[in-house]
Amino acid sequence: MTITINPNPTTTTAPDLAAVKARQQAMWASGDFSVVASRVVLPSEQLVESADLQAGWRVLDVATGSGNAALAAARHGLRVVGVDYVPSLLEVGRARAAAEGLDVTFVDGDAEDLPIEDGSFDAVLSVFGTMFAPDHQRTADELTRACRPGGTIALASWVPGGYLGEVFAVTGRHVPPAPGVASPMLWGTEEHLADLFGDRVSAMSCVERVCTFRFRSPDELVGFFRRWYGPTLKAFDALDADGQRALAADLAAVATRWDRNRDGGPLAVSGAYLEAVLTRC
Repeated sequence: MTITINPNPTTTTAPDLAAVKARQQAMWASGDFSVVASRVVLPSEQLVESADLQAGWRVLDVATGSGNAALAAARHGLRVVGVDYVPSLLEVGRARAAAEGLDVTFVDGDAEDLPIEDGSFDAVLSVFGTMFAPDHQRTADELTRACRPGGTIALASWVPGGYLGEVFAVTGRHVPPAPGVASPMLWGTEEHLADLFGDRVSAMSCVERVCTFRFRSPDELVGFFRRWYGPTLKAFDALDADGQRALAADLAAVATRWDRNRDGGPLAVSGAYLEAVLTRC
């Protein structure tokens, strides 16, 4: 299935991004994203390796959640700060870092207004995080501002034509997203990244990779995300009983289509994402 993303939806008024952000913050604080994050650890480890981060560097992980990328960087002897605007997720990150004895500082902050000084980090990371900030350009500007000249910006973002892209498209047909806000899936395209960062980066390397979700059945997968993943939880909450059943059936069908086992047994759902490593001018 081809998923079409409109980067500039037609609207008669500009979206209230502050209101959108407030709703998003409440959404990510619902459920418990740390449970979902435990299923997507590998992309953070891979991104740190692909970015060739060097021991002793100062690294910023933006929209860190419960700290997957921050911890992956810290395991290689880097000095890491993780920023997120959901305090409960930061607390999980602090507990994880303490359990491993890692040097990570977790700070309450917004990806569109980072509480850091210009050029104060050798590398800036985000794994399935900054892509969800409503103002794409402002977010890219902040990532660039945080990184020193010659430093590295490394991102992992779900692609629009993959499993997660279809999940968001299907969910949006049941519960329409805020009008006028660009799709987060655009971050999973090389063209959009080139537009956002422009001549402020001297090089960009992009590779499409796969993160696999393993569940015993489509219904178990849907139930997991409905319980723990804020966007899915809130989508179900917005529907009546009939709407919830229809959304559950559609999401189960999407999982079945993307199951690479295709044998009616346990699922191995391939979630494609774009890994991008950029060099700051």
